[in-house]
Amino acid sequence: MSDIASSTTASTQAPIDPDRLKAFAQAVYESAGVPAQDASLAADTLVQADLWGHQSHGMLRLGWYYARLRSGAMKARTECRIAVDAGAVAVLDGNDGVGQVIARRAVDEAVRRARQHGVGMVSVRNSNHFGTCMYYTRIGAAQDCIMMLMSNAGPNMAPWGGLQKKIGTNPWSIAAPAGRHAPMVMDMANSGVARGKIYLANNRHESIPAHWAVDRQGHPTTDPRAALEGFILPMAGHKGYVMGVMVDVLSGVLSGSEFLDGVHGPYDPVNRSGAGHFLLALNVAAFMPVTEFHARMEAYIASLKDVPVAPGHKQVYYPGEMETQADRQNRASGLTLATETLADLRRIAGEAGLRYDDYLGA
Repeated sequence: MSDIASSTTASTQAPIDPDRLKAFAQAVYESAGVPAQDASLAADTLVQADLWGHQSHGMLRLGWYYARLRSGAMKARTECRIAVDAGAVAVLDGNDGVGQVIARRAVDEAVRRARQHGVGMVSVRNSNHFGTCMYYTRIGAAQDCIMMLMSNAGPNMAPWGGLQKKIGTNPWSIAAPAGRHAPMVMDMANSGVARGKIYLANNRHESIPAHWAVDRQGHPTTDPRAALEGFILPMAGHKGYVMGVMVDVLSGVLSGSEFLDGVHGPYDPVNRSGAGHFLLALNVAAFMPVTEFHARMEAYIASLKDVPVAPGHKQVYYPGEMETQADRQNRASGLTLATETLADLRRIAGEAGLRYDDYLGA
């Protein structure tokens, strides 16, 4: 289950058909020279995040990716190459291409190797931000693999006890097939909250909880702008700091990519990212018959739900179920985005030479 809570948005606009949003995002990517198939994938990752209720990783980010494409910090044409080919292990060089395309290639590579060896491990260097991790781990789960993906990111957190940005929020996700249910998914950053959620609060002119971040002097703040200028706090205190460091070791140090403050995030429009990732795919069939695993996962979920529901809760969710339900609801009713996000999409349309109303008008 993601650390990014599902929430309503502040907009008076009518809900928008997700397919229209995807068509718009794809057109923006193509206007920057991204090939159609890659543009479709990148656009889908954004809209899917919104459908899951994670607007901090949805269309809100299109302008950041577009700016990086226009400056050349992220290359429009993604040319991955296998730098190390060692049976179950591979190192994939993304050559500063589109992060979403690189991540999808890495998932396919990890699953392919897991089919051959029972386990597939892919280390990725010279990549870019790719959106929400669970988009990719669910692809592995759909192919009866337990999939883990982690990534380093541009610095947002200080080392424990320090006052200088060094460590990214460094997210990771694990997804497992779950029989007749949608995959069981964990998706979380090692910070108490994703940086994108603070951007979203800033866009909505909302305050944030005091435990999310501190200002530049290290004082707790409820002002999202002061939080963005300051430091995001790690989850669970020093434990989140340690987890973030180890994700950086696996994603950045091991891959031969950048690490710590050598990584530049999607908010930086001009510097190459240097992001690294680490993927692990476990072929369920190498451990037991797939049908048996599915039956055991169904029993696991049934046992999780076989408890009294606590006051203030509608139901007991298994990890990933909340997003599955949000997806179903949002596909039926359409997506309502924050007013500031819609204004930014209109700005992007102008820069890309597109007619906003042709895609997202009433």
